[in-house]
Amino acid sequence: MERNKLNVLANGMGNIGTTLVNFLVHYKAELGLDKIYVAKRSVHAWNQTERDFLEKKGVVICSYSEREEIISVESIIQTIHYIFEATANGVGLQNLAHYKTLPNLIGSSAQGSEKGYGVPFMSGVNNEQVMDAKFVNIVSCNTHGSAALLTTFCGNNLENLESADVVVVRRSEDLGNHQRLVSANVVARHLDPSIGTHHAIDVVDMFKTKNIACKLTSSDITTPSQLMHAVRFNITLKEPLRNSVEDQIACNPFIATTSKFDSNVVFELGRRYGFNGRIYSHAILIAGNLLVTEKSVKGWAFVPQEGNSILSTIHAFILQMKVENGANLFRKIQIEMLEKEW
Repeated sequence: MERNKLNVLANGMGNIGTTLVNFLVHYKAELGLDKIYVAKRSVHAWNQTERDFLEKKGVVICSYSEREEIISVESIIQTIHYIFEATANGVGLQNLAHYKTLPNLIGSSAQGSEKGYGVPFMSGVNNEQVMDAKFVNIVSCNTHGSAALLTTFCGNNLENLESADVVVVRRSEDLGNHQRLVSANVVARHLDPSIGTHHAIDVVDMFKTKNIACKLTSSDITTPSQLMHAVRFNITLKEPLRNSVEDQIACNPFIATTSKFDSNVVFELGRRYGFNGRIYSHAILIAGNLLVTEKSVKGWAFVPQEGNSILSTIHAFILQMKVENGANLFRKIQIEMLEKEW
């Protein structure tokens, strides 16, 4: 595939889809992109303003609805080389069979809700496993958070992990929505009697792609918040840490720290200073609040919603499409998008 000849489609114009598109526009030349399309399932007059914002950046809006002034997805789908699936829960899996028939499609990725879409992936954990994969499932933001904490303190291959347990404290929905905001704490059902909620299940399945057994359990509770997730972790080590906790944290570029205890303050910093108002770290450790013994690390971390999964989505594209100078490009993206302290 020649440089600058890739056509990509973000299927979905919601929170993740539009942020992804802005990311693609920002790195368009480096990623080797020609046309950037974004599909909106239903086009209405009230979302014209957002369409205008994207079109000013050179993004082409298309739709599944039959409207003469909007390009149809059907008219461009055969020319697409990569699809970023960013629709509502379950829709990506429904679309997968159709995507497999597209003659020019080289690769695709879908978000965490579409489990089974392809190889589960998180940047920095199993990069090699997706390099030749056509379909990739980017694991959820909270899966990113839990897995990053394990690799930070137990090694990239979890060589020093005895066992771990996490309690994920979830926000109820995106800031721009008003459909699932709960009025009180809601505890999630354990989906597996020995592993717990999908967060640990997904971490375990991701490490299986590297033939690594991960001893992790998880629970979660949803709170009346639309800002940030948090996670309380309890990691038991096989052997004492060889380096200080601070050194372990510093060695993981995807982990940030904060001295702040209020997630709204951290969220606001991300809104002010992050690209598109996002924080892209896998997790943000409250560094001054860790409980450390000879063979255990316990503490709290904030998890920055979809920012971490969006960064992994871009990385998956670079790996799957074998983007020219991809390793150097992703290092550049890390430098530009990841802060070590909030």
